[in-house]
Amino acid sequence: MFSIYIVIFYFILVAIKPTRKIALALTPWLVFACSYDAMRLYPNYEVNPIDVRGLYDAEKSIFGFGGMIPGEYFAIHNNSFADFMAGLFYLCWVPVPLAFGIWLYIRRKKELYLRFSLAFLFVNLVGFCGYYIHPAAPPWYAMNYGFEAVLNTPGNVAGLGRFDAMTGLQVFHSLYGKNANVFAAIPSLHAAYMLIATIYAIIGRQNKITIAAFAFICVGIWWTAVYTGHHYIIDVLLGIATTIFGISVLELVIFRTPSIKKLLEKYVLAI
Repeated sequence: MFSIYIVIFYFILVAIKPTRKIALALTPWLVFACSYDAMRLYPNYEVNPIDVRGLYDAEKSIFGFGGMIPGEYFAIHNNSFADFMAGLFYLCWVPVPLAFGIWLYIRRKKELYLRFSLAFLFVNLVGFCGYYIHPAAPPWYAMNYGFEAVLNTPGNVAGLGRFDAMTGLQVFHSLYGKNANVFAAIPSLHAAYMLIATIYAIIGRQNKITIAAFAFICVGIWWTAVYTGHHYIIDVLLGIATTIFGISVLELVIFRTPSIKKLLEKYVLAI
């Protein structure tokens, strides 16, 4: 488990006085990484049955056209420009929110940094709960393997393979080849990450260019998720709903609780 190495590195940072504040600032991200890695120990398909057919049929019923789901349509109707942009958008999925968090911390906007980091963690934890409540296969699984859930199915680049082929790089093959559990489509956390960054860019009153760029990337990732067959539109909508729910609970309830508010004030001073 890669989180073991992260924890060791974290405690090294804590032990060294000059880096102790950085370690405390990274705590929400450490909890996120360990939580994600821990799901390997007890996969969601051991808790509830995997939905392959139901989600596919729901997508076709609501958003299908020409007897196909959107992912099937785009697997046939695609072009090089769209494939290239899809790859660029998906490469922004994690790096841009991380860069935003680092920028907030470096610019000493520590209160906003902490709220953003905790929101990122909380939305992920809500999403992880969704994985266990309703294990679900992505569109590419149904398109390639049919409707029977086969455990230990390897990850698949799906439509992102066209970006790898076009550029001669193996970026997505290397990323998705290491995917331990492909039955975690609901909700789409691909849809969540840039939305979190965009919302906190607005909350933090960042400049209009930054907000517009974040929003553009965010919508681009939503489109890419469907275009490449990695998510159903239903998954994306649930990812958006998960983000709005998680941030609303934090900002309107938890962060306004007097005891939590005082704790956060102390935390900001500590980092």
